[in-house]
Amino acid sequence: MIFIVTILLLVIPFLILYVFFSSAPQIGGKSRGKRLEKIISSPGYSNGKFQNVVETPIDMPLPVMMKTGYEFLKPGTKGRIPEIPIDTAPFDKIAFELAGNEGEAAITWFGHSSLLIKIHGKTFLTDPVLVGERASMVSFIGPKRFPYKHHVAIEQLPKIDTVLLSHDHYDHLDYNTILALRSRVAKFIVPLGVGAHLERWGIAAENIEEYNWWDKIVFDENINMVCTPSRHFSGRSLTERNTTLWCSWIIEGRKEKIYFGADSGYSPTFREIGTKYGPFDLTILECGAYSEYWPAIHMMPEETLQAHIDLDGNRLMPIHWGKFSLSLHGWKEPIQRLKILAETRGVTLVYPRIGQIIKIAESVNLTDWWEEK
Repeated sequence: MIFIVTILLLVIPFLILYVFFSSAPQIGGKSRGKRLEKIISSPGYSNGKFQNVVETPIDMPLPVMMKTGYEFLKPGTKGRIPEIPIDTAPFDKIAFELAGNEGEAAITWFGHSSLLIKIHGKTFLTDPVLVGERASMVSFIGPKRFPYKHHVAIEQLPKIDTVLLSHDHYDHLDYNTILALRSRVAKFIVPLGVGAHLERWGIAAENIEEYNWWDKIVFDENINMVCTPSRHFSGRSLTERNTTLWCSWIIEGRKEKIYFGADSGYSPTFREIGTKYGPFDLTILECGAYSEYWPAIHMMPEETLQAHIDLDGNRLMPIHWGKFSLSLHGWKEPIQRLKILAETRGVTLVYPRIGQIIKIAESVNLTDWWEEK
């Protein structure tokens, strides 16, 4: 009897986890049919997984995992999370609707990698994580968003023409946010494989466009786009990794060209993209969640600056910071380090207050808002 009870105590948790990962809708869907055929035919897909352009080690040794886990969980996280609510700007929907209609792009940042980009009257919403308090598969554990004075609600957003996704990690693709957007947005542009998640969540297949690295897209008569490589990985469950693609995006209007880098470790691909498609009026690059323990998948601030230079960028806007604590560095450290580096190298840095509307062609009244008490 004791033996049977022991076996049950060991087996039942695994069964619960199996059922959860097999049935929980927030995990997403699996590509089948023509969607899977397109994945298999991709040059970057081999051995059942997408591959990075350069070798990209991801797995950490067990002692390192235990050490970082302890650092995350131990008491005394002072500096990693704001002690008081960040003084964000209330989003002005009417002002945004009036901006960006003549080709001069207007941008609002909502923290991390969620942005509104408006160009030639079309509005793109990137990697939206706007509903709920955690970037996680469950609501009770995982990275919790920082306290803001103003968290934008889906109902406060203007008309969204396209949701633009870079990959399927929880801090970039949020199940509840997509549910809230699905009746408001007619087009979702995503990398290969991510469409299966959206279909499972009720997005019609005809509203989803999936692309591979280096695919060129004619969005309309004023806007062209390119799906470009990044150096990262993908996955929403504990057992499947790199079965969907990760990418960066170029948005080119008649007057201005923007590079949305999303997540990426430093790579020679930045120079390749800069040579093929630069110069860029604005590069939007990650600067946060970096660590010496995972240097291949997230850039240190020094690498963010170099990536901007490789891309032949004019102005640099750092993202992937200011909303979640995903590493061991302080929440202010990314922008503090990058600002010093940019001044040293003569790079023009754009760091709007969260919720602020800016035009990339204009001089912006910027303050070190993260230092405010």
